[in-house]
Amino acid sequence: MGRIKVLIVDDSAAVREAMSALVRSAPDLEVMATAADPIRAAELIRKQVPDVITLDVEMPRMDGITFLRRLMSQYPIPVLMCSSLVEPNSQTLHEALAAGAVDVICKPQLGVKGFLNESRIEICDAIRAAASARQVRVPSVKAQPRHSPDDVLAAPGRYAMTKTTEKVVAVGASTGGTEALRFLLESMPLNSPPIVIVQHMPEAFTRAFAKRLDSVCQITVKEAETGDRLLRGQALIAPGGHHLIVTRHGAQYQVEVRDGPLVSRHRPSVDVLFRSVARAAGSNAVGVIMTGMGDDGAIGLGEMHQAGACTLGQDEATSVVYGMPRVAFERGAVDKQLPLDGLPAGILRAAGP
Repeated sequence: MGRIKVLIVDDSAAVREAMSALVRSAPDLEVMATAADPIRAAELIRKQVPDVITLDVEMPRMDGITFLRRLMSQYPIPVLMCSSLVEPNSQTLHEALAAGAVDVICKPQLGVKGFLNESRIEICDAIRAAASARQVRVPSVKAQPRHSPDDVLAAPGRYAMTKTTEKVVAVGASTGGTEALRFLLESMPLNSPPIVIVQHMPEAFTRAFAKRLDSVCQITVKEAETGDRLLRGQALIAPGGHHLIVTRHGAQYQVEVRDGPLVSRHRPSVDVLFRSVARAAGSNAVGVIMTGMGDDGAIGLGEMHQAGACTLGQDEATSVVYGMPRVAFERGAVDKQLPLDGLPAGILRAAGP
């Protein structure tokens, strides 16, 4: 496989230069071209189609969101939005994700070149994830040692085997997951079982993401806090930069937000959440692994499967990146693969009496 060709679109010459140097620092990436505005970018795309586009929002002749919408209707190329305007809870962030952006990177207003250099590994990983992405229409860091879930939560000695009348639904997602989760949670009825979620997102974004979902869903959606109980008709989202752990006290479940190292290159980690659910809920749980790059969640979902939980995976056709679900499926951790529009009914069936 050849190197990933990147088209950099930004009206700042300094940012184009810094991004170009960043991309060229990775042996598997190359700068196809740079453009100061979307009109020039369109001319370049007609000559050669890149694997990934990094796109600013504020630019002359056409703004980035308008260009993104037009691009998706003609050339469904994976786009990584890189702008100071896609800050948490901003309308621009929501519009970028809804228009088809695979991921977003929020640049600071000042010190952009320094930020890009410090975030080199994170941005290169985001470009690789975008290159692996397929455009799926959703229905209406610095280098760190690789840690396992053992570094946050001990492996289960035994699982919670006592049946209860309440099920726990644990969901993990990454690249492409923001809109996939929106569809999933919008489909959940008011009496749905309690849901706990890890979506790989930067620390400042998860609270805004939860508020956005809460505004469009029947169920309540909030960023998790230590001590929150798992309640029917509610979804708790792990806060960025922290692991989320489910514990059981008698017949009741609650969550703990915990610090710790990156696990499977992520914090929050799906593996950590799934392991905690395997320990606390055992066969009283449903595990769901959704679109995302890498293998986070495969270990934990396997432990949930071993504990007797029902485990579901998003299928390849509807995953923006069929990475996390594929690894979990190939390791035998997934009972059944379902398309995105089949997951809500599958979860409710599995969580039924």
